[in-house]
Amino acid sequence: MVQLKGNEKSRFVASMFGRISRRYDLLNTLMTVGMHYIWRRNAAKLAAYDISGDFLDIASGTGDFAFDLLRFSNVNLVVGLDFSPEMLDVAVVKSHDLGFTSKFLPVIGDVHTLPFPDERFSGTTVGFGVRNFSNLQKALAEIVRVTGRGGRVTVLEIVRPRGKFFAIMFLRYFNWFTPKLGRFFARDYEAYRYLPESVQHFMSAKQLASVLESVGLRDIVIRTRGMGSVAIISGVKP
Repeated sequence: MVQLKGNEKSRFVASMFGRISRRYDLLNTLMTVGMHYIWRRNAAKLAAYDISGDFLDIASGTGDFAFDLLRFSNVNLVVGLDFSPEMLDVAVVKSHDLGFTSKFLPVIGDVHTLPFPDERFSGTTVGFGVRNFSNLQKALAEIVRVTGRGGRVTVLEIVRPRGKFFAIMFLRYFNWFTPKLGRFFARDYEAYRYLPESVQHFMSAKQLASVLESVGLRDIVIRTRGMGSVAIISGVKP
C-alpha cells in the first residue's frame, strides 16, 4: 500500500488518519513509550529559537507540535494545517482545554498547494508528516515558499536508521509490533501496517536533509533521537 502515488496516496492517508483520529495520541504514546512528547518538545525548541512571529504547522494532526510551539512567548500564532478534518477536530478540543483557542488556527488543506501568500510565516514545522507527502519535492518547495527569509523550517520524522544491522532489526521489530498494537487498541490493522511500511520505503536523516537543502534551505542541522530512528532536521531560508 505504501507504493500508492499522487492523489490515490493522499486519499488513502486522509481516510486512514480520519479513522484513527480518536486513538492517535494513545497509540503514539504506546509505540514510543511516551518519548514522542520529548522529541516534539526538542523540535519545537529548535524551531522557535531566536525567531518571533506566526508559525505554520504542517500535518498538524491533533495539534501537539503546534501547542509546544505556543508555549514559547515569541510565537504569536500557529496555523495548524492538515487534510484530515477528524484529526483537526481533536486538535480544536485540545486547544480549548490548554487555553490556546485564540492562538491556534486550524485549516484543512493540502501541503502541495498551500493557501497562503509567499513568506507569510516566520517559521514552519512538520511533525511525522513528510513520509505521507505524495510529492515530497513539491511539498517541501511549497513549505519554503510560505516561510519568510531568515525563517526556519523544522522537520521531525521517523527515518531509516544508519547502520545496516540496526536498520534491519529496527524495521523487523517495527513491522511486527506496530500492526499488533494498532489491531488491539485502535481496531485498525491496516492503518498501523502502513506506518512501518512507510518507514521502510523512506530515507535516512542525511538523505532527507539533502532534499531540504535542494529546495533552498541552508545551515542544515540534524539531530537524531531514538537510536537514530527519529530525526529533527532544521534549515534556514536565506
